[in-house]
Amino acid sequence: MNRTLFSLGLSAVALAAVTLLAGCASSSGIAPSKAQAIDAKTLSANTAADTAPLAMDDSPWWQSFGDSQLNALVETALAHNPNLRLAQARVAKAQSFSDVADAALLPQVNAGLDATRQKYTAVGAVPAPLAGNIYESGTLQLTAGWELDFFGKYDAALKAALGQVSATQAELAAARMLLASNLTRQYFALARIQAQLSVAERALAQRTQTLLLVQDRVNAGLDTQMELRAAESALPDARLQIEQLREQQTLARNAIAALVSKPNSDLARIEPAQPTIKTVASDTTVNIDVIGRRPDVAAARARIEAATNDVAHARTQFYPNINLNAFAGWSSIGLDKLTTVKSEQWGVGPAIRLPVFDAGRLRANLRAKTADLDAAVESYNAQVIDAVRDVSDQLASQRAIALQQAEQAQAQRSAEAAYSIALQRFEAGLGNYLQVLSAETAVLGQRRAAVDLQARVLDTQVQLIRALGGPLPQASSAAQ
Repeated sequence: MNRTLFSLGLSAVALAAVTLLAGCASSSGIAPSKAQAIDAKTLSANTAADTAPLAMDDSPWWQSFGDSQLNALVETALAHNPNLRLAQARVAKAQSFSDVADAALLPQVNAGLDATRQKYTAVGAVPAPLAGNIYESGTLQLTAGWELDFFGKYDAALKAALGQVSATQAELAAARMLLASNLTRQYFALARIQAQLSVAERALAQRTQTLLLVQDRVNAGLDTQMELRAAESALPDARLQIEQLREQQTLARNAIAALVSKPNSDLARIEPAQPTIKTVASDTTVNIDVIGRRPDVAAARARIEAATNDVAHARTQFYPNINLNAFAGWSSIGLDKLTTVKSEQWGVGPAIRLPVFDAGRLRANLRAKTADLDAAVESYNAQVIDAVRDVSDQLASQRAIALQQAEQAQAQRSAEAAYSIALQRFEAGLGNYLQVLSAETAVLGQRRAAVDLQARVLDTQVQLIRALGGPLPQASSAAQ
């Protein structure tokens, strides 16, 4: 009879276990979409197949332009800019999250002391002599717990946290690249303004000479008031250009001061000389693989890895938690007996927890994590497409500017030759000085064009370095 009852009891327990497991929360039917991360190699940006890809690095690429003043400004900006410090704080926060996730993989030990003075009820379940009396009680013990990660729950959480650390580190690198490139571009813009200001001041002097000569010719009856008024109108225009350039000069210095986090400092002494700035020699084709070192692309890729592990972690929430728990210490009624041998207590044993019904909370969490993964993949794809377009644009501009410089150089040589002939004719008594000044006007116009094109060369190279995420492959310096 007892054996029959025992068999029936086992059958009931087995049936209850099967029913319990059948009713457990399930992750079936929830999966990320078919979105796939783009392989950058399948995209074209006038790339060369034989160029080795470079790892994302943080090398001082701005030093390749050979300007010590620029180097000092960039180093100061990288050391003091508040936006970079904010990015560094995000990295530290992400690292702390990874430390928390890592700690979950290890045993946890805690110590506790509880002391209570209590009056026990006289009409409850507490027996005499406690019932109706006041006693002190205490517990002093160590507790230990270790959740055995059979299903990789905490391992996935740690990998997700490490992915976020990688993403924030890449964002920090992106912030450094953006700051250095913006400061370098602003510095080169100031160099262009300085060069244009020199040309504009020469143009003002040339127009002043022209006016004096025209006045002499009018007094001599060789010119009319029409030529005089035309010569006079040229001076305000020249002074206007100078004042506009001086305004741009002040604004550029203010922008540089803000980028180096010294907005109230006197940067009037910053006068970059465009002719002394070197350009970076590079091919017009680069390997598309180097786009992978762009900090923003690297950050997007790290977010995919983190989101993938977040999905894995959310899926493991459907599995049982298996814990190994233990405690050891003393517990007694009466604090004077707390540490006696008879007050000793200890225990050890496993604990298993399995989600059965949670009103859809786990499935909703898993759906959210899979949606995050889909978003991370599409964000990465958009980042890669934008990066390829960015590189393609800079390479196209680089080639176009080179052709424009060749045409402009030819036009400048012709203008300077005409000026030289006019000067020779004047010195030989075959022409007047107005012809010389008129020929110089064309030369000054070409000098302005040359300054602007050289500024575009430097700016495009900085933009290409930013687009590639670091120094140009096989780059070398060449003086201009």
